Amino acid sequence: MFHVKHGVLHILLINPWITDFAAYNFWIKPHGLLYLASLLRNRRCKITLIDCLDSIARRKEYGDGKFTKIAIEKPYPLKGIPRKYSRYGISRELFRSKLCEVEKPDLIGVTSGMTYWYPGLFEAIKMVREFFEKVPIILGGIYPTLCYEHAVKYSEADYVIRGRGEPKVFKIISQLLGLELPVANCELGIDDSPYPAFDLYPYLDYVSIMTSRGCPFRCSYCASPIISKQFMRRDPLKVVEEIAHWTNYHRVRNIAFYDDALLVNPFEHIIEILKEIKRRAIECNFHSPNGLHVREITSQLADLLYRCRFRTLRLGLETSNLAKQVESGGKVDNREFEEAVRNLKQAGYLGNEIGVYVMAGLPGQRVGEVEECIAFVKEKGAKPILVEYSPVPETPLFEKAQKMSQFDLENEPLFHNNSILPCQWDGFTLTDLQRVKSELKS
Repeated sequence: MFHVKHGVLHILLINPWITDFAAYNFWIKPHGLLYLASLLRNRRCKITLIDCLDSIARRKEYGDGKFTKIAIEKPYPLKGIPRKYSRYGISRELFRSKLCEVEKPDLIGVTSGMTYWYPGLFEAIKMVREFFEKVPIILGGIYPTLCYEHAVKYSEADYVIRGRGEPKVFKIISQLLGLELPVANCELGIDDSPYPAFDLYPYLDYVSIMTSRGCPFRCSYCASPIISKQFMRRDPLKVVEEIAHWTNYHRVRNIAFYDDALLVNPFEHIIEILKEIKRRAIECNFHSPNGLHVREITSQLADLLYRCRFRTLRLGLETSNLAKQVESGGKVDNREFEEAVRNLKQAGYLGNEIGVYVMAGLPGQRVGEVEECIAFVKEKGAKPILVEYSPVPETPLFEKAQKMSQFDLENEPLFHNNSILPCQWDGFTLTDLQRVKSELKS
């Protein structure tokens, strides 16, 4: 139990660095952390945010761009990988300076991203400990959700949260304070929740929006059903109200949708959203860095996407191999893909504006399958974008990945890194991957 100064609970929230061989800011914001910040502010808590990723070296037209980075020593398990390893985001010196400016908090919350980014997370926790030695630290996010035992053993956080964090954080605060902080206040319906606290940023050139939680599909390689057990959607009109809030009151001109199933049952959701955007004449550029479900892209939907200024489109094809499409979840087939591309082009999109994710490095996948998919996408007049497979604990494909991989995927999250081609074998080597990448750039 600890004492709260002046009756106001001060909570420091931290989004740590990315440590990786490569990283890019596709409109990234710590959505869950900012949502928690709003819930806590509604309970009259004082919130301080330090986002280590709020640093772009070269910003592009729509607000995305390359992170500031500095080369660092590779963690020991990755020593044999012949690539440079970097810390992405603000400098250690700037982080330290920001900590110096923070009034001592009563509690510290740290989020996390990919499982294999944990070195940056650990470094942030270590530095925070130096400043605020006895202040309790709560760790949540994707890494402890998927690698809970590893996080408990190695992170040095006082509390490690698996899964949705808001109710658990409220319970921890109540226990530490010795009072009742109503958990019900953070278990609001999806339409009653406050907007994420993007206003905590000194400069806001984009926001990311979630119109739903979870996904109705169960793709064998995807963590969405683990992170969000249920598929829930917001009222389309309330989604547009949030868009209007950020564009009208904060002058935001770029919004990225980070749903896992934005287009599913389009007449009940995305079409209503787009029609309302048109009716209100909202001036904004929209982006969909997550793969869109191609079977929903009719001529009507394609036309609405184009007229509502969806500037960045990414379609989820993954593979053109029919058997693999069925095996991985059956969310798309080649005929549906062809029709979607045709509809988007008729709506006004150019071929190089239609990005298509092609998965590389799946367990047992041959390089020829990837090359065939790339050729198929090009033949249909779209732009293939290579995405290397990352093994995700608890997914249906993870056990197969463990059997195929030369790396200890179960005990070392660093080996989940897609850049090392975790499931490489004679049929698909790192040399093959580098060749395919090179050919895509030429």
